Amino acid sequence: MNKKTESIHKYEYKTEMKQLLNLITHSLYTHPEVFLRELVSNSSDALNKARFKKLTDKNIIDPDAELRIKIEIDSKKQMFSIEDNGIGMTEEELVNNIGTIARSGTLEFLKNIKEEKKKLEENLIGQFGVGFYSVFMVADEVTIETRNAASDSKGYCWKSSGEGEFTIEEINKKDRGTKIFFKLKDSAKEFSEEYKIKQIISKYSNFADFPIYLKKEQINKVTAIWHKRANEIKDAELNDFYKFISNDYDDPLGHLHISMEGNVSFKSLIFIPKKAPMDLMRIQNEKSIYLYSNKILIQEDCKDAIPDYLRFVKGVVDTTDLPLNVSREITQSSSVMGKIRSAITGRIFSLLEEWAEKKTDKYNEFYKNFGPLFKTGVNSDFSNRDKIIELLRFESSLNSKGEYTSLKSYVSGMRENQKEIYYLAGENRESLEKNPNLEYFKKNSIEVLLLSEPVDVFIFPSIGEYDKKKIKSIDKADIDLEPQDKIEKPDDNLSKSLISLFKETLGTKVQDVVPSKRLVDSAVTLVVGKDGMDSQMEKMMRMMNQHTGESKKILEVNMNNPLIKNLAKIQIAGRNDPILKKCITQLYEGVLLMDGNLSQSADFVKRMNEIMEDATK
Repeated sequence: MNKKTESIHKYEYKTEMKQLLNLITHSLYTHPEVFLRELVSNSSDALNKARFKKLTDKNIIDPDAELRIKIEIDSKKQMFSIEDNGIGMTEEELVNNIGTIARSGTLEFLKNIKEEKKKLEENLIGQFGVGFYSVFMVADEVTIETRNAASDSKGYCWKSSGEGEFTIEEINKKDRGTKIFFKLKDSAKEFSEEYKIKQIISKYSNFADFPIYLKKEQINKVTAIWHKRANEIKDAELNDFYKFISNDYDDPLGHLHISMEGNVSFKSLIFIPKKAPMDLMRIQNEKSIYLYSNKILIQEDCKDAIPDYLRFVKGVVDTTDLPLNVSREITQSSSVMGKIRSAITGRIFSLLEEWAEKKTDKYNEFYKNFGPLFKTGVNSDFSNRDKIIELLRFESSLNSKGEYTSLKSYVSGMRENQKEIYYLAGENRESLEKNPNLEYFKKNSIEVLLLSEPVDVFIFPSIGEYDKKKIKSIDKADIDLEPQDKIEKPDDNLSKSLISLFKETLGTKVQDVVPSKRLVDSAVTLVVGKDGMDSQMEKMMRMMNQHTGESKKILEVNMNNPLIKNLAKIQIAGRNDPILKKCITQLYEGVLLMDGNLSQSADFVKRMNEIMEDATK
């Protein structure tokens, strides 16, 4: 400690300051470790001011000294000190900056909190501008020794127990800057341990602009590379930084370096990972964007920096337009955060659009990994809905497995008289390709988009139309199909007679039975009425317990199928053969089985055995 003079001045805290200090000490902060974040932030501000001062004043104290922060601890004595050689403070600044509330309205705020009996969050302290006082969570008495950088300045010692008063006295201090020291409470003695200090610095202040030393070792070794110019950052540096913030072993698939000045100022590095986690659709608690204020951590997972459907990205955002201690509620309603979110989202879209147009393989890799989450933005982000729709990719009946097509590409390849965009939803591509409803489209080389992601059944139908072309499931009965060429036209009377028998046999199990225009090889298929729910949507709703019972569907019968022709011959012979109704029921339940909707499989197997027994007599 520096030698003191005989002039000591006592100051009494104002009433509202006493109330605030009491809140800080007893109920405000829930994580005492943030005291170190506050002190490092204050030291960084002081060092930044000293760096600027050196540009205009060559007569400051120690102009060539390294700008740094030094932390000293003694676990046996439970002592802690933090010292910087920044701008320092005058006596007047000690009184105004440390001894009073920095912002108006605090007393009224405290009264409201008391009246409403609310629990204060630790981040609310940032509204008062006195984060320094968080030290009283871990110390009973705090001492500050400081000297302003001006060559003719004097040194001062500030001391307080955080209760009724503080003292300031003049001291002999040779160096510029500020040193804060105190003995830790027994309940906070862990903060005199080396491992704990390193842990906290790594969490909150790893990217501080100045070196932080603990026992002569620099403990913040990762550079805030987002403050560099893009052309100054090497790929290896970017990859190492990404792995540091994401705990990923792989290099990222791509990145964005953003630096904006204007209505909102911020710097950012955003990374798109190479691979998606196994629980992509449920990564609600995984850290995505780290939010910094002048290189000091504000939030570990700032969900307001990006839309929810982009939460797979990793990165940092650093802005001076938000206070250090900003609560989640403030970021949610902050116009600053809204502008940052909009800017980052726009840049991500620009990157994805560039990949989709010029780096197809890279975009396809992105889409295979993150498409299921990304496409949910169609129903949640209406300001970017059109951009998302343009970036959607689908497997197609005309492409090999693993190949993608866009809606734009689909429309450009439509047949001259085709008025609708067709799709089919199911569990996987293999089952979709075997779906009877696809037969007409395969035969006529009409492209059908194959949707096998569970989320597709909620997203794709909501698009409605694209380029003035309606989007329609081929499970629907009312699709616009042209007559098939080279198909034998069945006898109308025979068709009507057999269809009537189908209706009589199935009764209320189906909505209707009609001759099919879409079937080529299969005997029958089930389709959905105009206002009905397609099979895959019905399954998903049932899985979520939001749909009860099976909706009645329309059974289409392929009158040119050999089995159907055989049934017609049996009926023509005038025989009241029980095999007819057995086969009709079996055909119907066979379609249900293929769709995964057959509830009574035992009856199905029993009937199948009876039919085979009759056939082998």
